[in-house]
Amino acid sequence: MKPIVAIVGKPNVGKSRFFNYVVGQRISIVEDTPGVTRDRVYADTSWRDREITLIDTGGIEPKSDDIILSQMREQANIAIDVADVILFMTNLKEGVTSVDKEIAIMLRKSKKPVILACNKSDNYGQIPVEVYEFYNLGFGKPYPISSANAIGIGDLLDAIYDKLPNKNDEEEEKGKIKVALIGKPNVGKSSLLNKILGEDRSIVSDIAGTTRDAIDSNFENKFGKYVFIDTAGIRKKAKVNESIEKYSIMRTFLAIERADVCLVLIDANEGVTDQDAKILGEAHEAGKGIIVVVNKWDEIEKDGSTIKQYEKDILNKISYASYAPILFISAKTGQRVNKIFELVNEVYKQNTFRVSTAVINEVINEAISVVQPPTDKGRRLKILYGTQASTKPPTFVIFVNNKDLFHFSYQRYLINCFRNNFGLIGTPVRLIIRENGEK
Repeated sequence: MKPIVAIVGKPNVGKSRFFNYVVGQRISIVEDTPGVTRDRVYADTSWRDREITLIDTGGIEPKSDDIILSQMREQANIAIDVADVILFMTNLKEGVTSVDKEIAIMLRKSKKPVILACNKSDNYGQIPVEVYEFYNLGFGKPYPISSANAIGIGDLLDAIYDKLPNKNDEEEEKGKIKVALIGKPNVGKSSLLNKILGEDRSIVSDIAGTTRDAIDSNFENKFGKYVFIDTAGIRKKAKVNESIEKYSIMRTFLAIERADVCLVLIDANEGVTDQDAKILGEAHEAGKGIIVVVNKWDEIEKDGSTIKQYEKDILNKISYASYAPILFISAKTGQRVNKIFELVNEVYKQNTFRVSTAVINEVINEAISVVQPPTDKGRRLKILYGTQASTKPPTFVIFVNNKDLFHFSYQRYLINCFRNNFGLIGTPVRLIIRENGEK
């Protein structure tokens, strides 16, 4: 798993500008999916051939002229929880403030590596005398930088690189399927994890001290090797402002980002709520394998049509993720819990599916022969050829004569043709549309 670096500091010290500079432009594929919004405060980047996940915790603005300590602590504590290395950003021109000192106290208690940066140092090649005051924060050498003018960024990233976890730890994670248990509170995530870890296990070990956004548990059985990411500690906070709530759900977003397959737990007694749909939408937009797990199925009175009606109701709420298999279980009794592993393996296989360009174009040509591409004012869409760009999720680049003619409905038709031919159960499918000659 990629090491996580969190940027922490009071408002307006340049955290977001530093984040944007280091990450650069991130190109994402945006779907017109109702109800799916993603406020991304983290992104993957790399330095010296080492991939990292960078978190921007910037932007908690107080409601008054004074920093509200509880809001500041909320921001800092979440960064502490999820990070392997913490970048403490300060403002050189303001000097060490009382807020900086409060944040420093929290960071020292974390016992995690902290790199101190003094932003807004605009004189290249000179160490400003103001830097020496920041030694008082207790984190050793401060790094003067300018996010706006890209001064000192390389030295700062080198310092972060030196504090990253041992790369061998990442190598050990290869070959394991990372499974996140996500869902709103009280749907049974912890109960399910306990049932999985408590029965039929050969190797179980908790990863201590690296709680990040959740508890990671290694698990191995006859079906394979897994890392289960439990987000059971997440609670949606009531009566809090939008900024704080954003940070309170950061753990869920990071669990999704780190996972290969997401088990989206639904309470059978409640059905799919708006909050469930939003959580599932996050996993869908992130391109993860998805399994909808309906828990507490033992508490439902059933007849011959109960499951079909539940499946219909679920698909009505999450029509954009109709590809996701639905599994009805009881974490309490263990009913059908053992079916999770084979389904996880299959969904992971589909999410990492790769096919040759020749086969892709056979499917495209067959699709065109069955349903002609759309026309507009006498012009007809011509699909020239297609190829696969990547996996996780399967992503196909389709070259056409005119992108504007490739309507969403025909894109959806083509995706369905891919699914009919390749399976692609439990995984989103992405299309990237290019005009001929366009890179």
